[in-house]
Amino acid sequence: MADNQYTFENEEYKNAYRHTTSHILAQAVKRLYPDVKLAIGPSIADGFYYDFDSAEPFTPEVLELIEAEMRKICKDNLTLERFELSREDALALMTELGEPYKLELIRDLPEDSVISFYRQGEFTDLCAGPHVDATGRIKANALKLTSCTGAYWRGDANNKMLQRVYGTCFMKKDELDEYLRRIEEAKLRDHRKLGRELDLFAMYDEGPGFPFFFPKGMIIRNELMSFWREEHRQAGYEEISTPLILNEEMWHNSGHWDHYKDNMYFTQIDEAGYAIKPMNCPGGMLTYKRRMWSYRDLPVRMAEMGVVHRHELSGALHGLMRVRCFTQDDAHLYMTPEQIPSEIIGVIELVDRIYKVFGFDYRVELSTRPESFMGEAETWDMAEKILEDALVSKKINYRVNPGDGAFYGPKIDFHLMDSLGRSWQCATLQLDFQMPERFDLEYTGADGEKHRPVMIHRTVLGSLERFIAVLTEHYAGAFPVWLAPVHVVVMPITDRTRDYAQTVADKLLGKGFRVETDFRSEKIGYKIREAQMQKVPYMLVLGDKEAESGLVTVRKRAEGDIGATSLDDFIAKLDGEIKSKS
Repeated sequence: MADNQYTFENEEYKNAYRHTTSHILAQAVKRLYPDVKLAIGPSIADGFYYDFDSAEPFTPEVLELIEAEMRKICKDNLTLERFELSREDALALMTELGEPYKLELIRDLPEDSVISFYRQGEFTDLCAGPHVDATGRIKANALKLTSCTGAYWRGDANNKMLQRVYGTCFMKKDELDEYLRRIEEAKLRDHRKLGRELDLFAMYDEGPGFPFFFPKGMIIRNELMSFWREEHRQAGYEEISTPLILNEEMWHNSGHWDHYKDNMYFTQIDEAGYAIKPMNCPGGMLTYKRRMWSYRDLPVRMAEMGVVHRHELSGALHGLMRVRCFTQDDAHLYMTPEQIPSEIIGVIELVDRIYKVFGFDYRVELSTRPESFMGEAETWDMAEKILEDALVSKKINYRVNPGDGAFYGPKIDFHLMDSLGRSWQCATLQLDFQMPERFDLEYTGADGEKHRPVMIHRTVLGSLERFIAVLTEHYAGAFPVWLAPVHVVVMPITDRTRDYAQTVADKLLGKGFRVETDFRSEKIGYKIREAQMQKVPYMLVLGDKEAESGLVTVRKRAEGDIGATSLDDFIAKLDGEIKSKS
């Protein structure tokens, strides 16, 4: 590896750097707590982790001790040596070291596997690598242990619960400091916290993974859905709605039974098996089959805000980000082979147009054939080439994500970037030659013969609930005016101006704005602070002077007092911001 590649711009080096730091973590733990048993410790997107079987809980105080020991190991500049052993010798070594989890990993390796280890000083670990060449490469002042959580061994709830220690590391201290600052900012923006504080949404123990939306949260949902409907209407989509429950036979036919049944909920109706839909696709295809189509009718674009249910493990649930019931903004497009490129480009342009309204940048991935797939490899190769050509024609930079396609087709994933630089996968475009065959979809071609349409599955917002969570954190709860649950709070300074304040509020309500009044007998400073805490975009402060002149004094959420103006001018300004979605 050339010297100019020893930076985090090189993903391979970054992963090796962070993987090595996970080994330094394990070495530090073994030095301080020799009886602890080692599990696994990979690099991850924002750092690394290691799983330990320890009788002693890793409290924040313990993490500080471990972190200090890690810094010593970095300064010792221990060389990392890779060596290989036969299966018999590898088992003997891990037996000698008393590492039962490593023994299990070795026994589960295929017979022809290369079994490699890395040694640094007195510490040896089973590992495929790669690593940097010495612990001194890791900057001692640029690493941090961030948390400890529970994690089942090998992700199986039937196995023992281990302690997972998370950490991060960088090549410079100021990069670590900036990362930690963003982490603290992210805590303040946590959508679960803001959802409660702003009275938008919440989860209850009575329904884990099933979100509750309150009146203000429903305003955000409904505004997003209205925006989504208008954008899709203009892009030539028709909206449909398909049932929540469909019979078991259909899920066998779609392939979901073989590929997805562990994530599905089932029920019995009239002694027959049914499933609650985890996806909207099969219902969309049945909607297509309701009539015969001509090539002149194609492309057909059907969009659906469909509620779906997926059986997620309780440990994976996370606010609105990972739920068991959510609304998917699906669409299914049916087309002739000749129409594929233009329809793909149309979806890409729709995604770009919608994301720009929210101020999101995004990156793109092309996900290719997984190990478990339907259909022929040649068809997959063709589909992947079509998606790649569309991205090239739009001059979109992308990276390939091998083996991460859906079981029925390759896909383009759009990862939006929020205001903290975090990435969220929302929109997706999947090209499918398989489902039309399974569902016997047809159209009549120009030759008068029956043909199979090609199908695109796509979402733009993805899960509506997850998108709302992302927006909440992106804006830190301070939604743009068009999305804000309350546009303006009207607040009289004294009881003398209460009648004038009510007149102002009534006029705003009559114009269709979302208005609240604060007539409490509190000081005006207190009322303003309350409205600021609720992230309301505008406040109208009305005293004797305003009542006499017929003006309103306007305070803006981000700017403070912006002066007095006529109510008509304020209405025009507010109306303009809402219509432009600025």
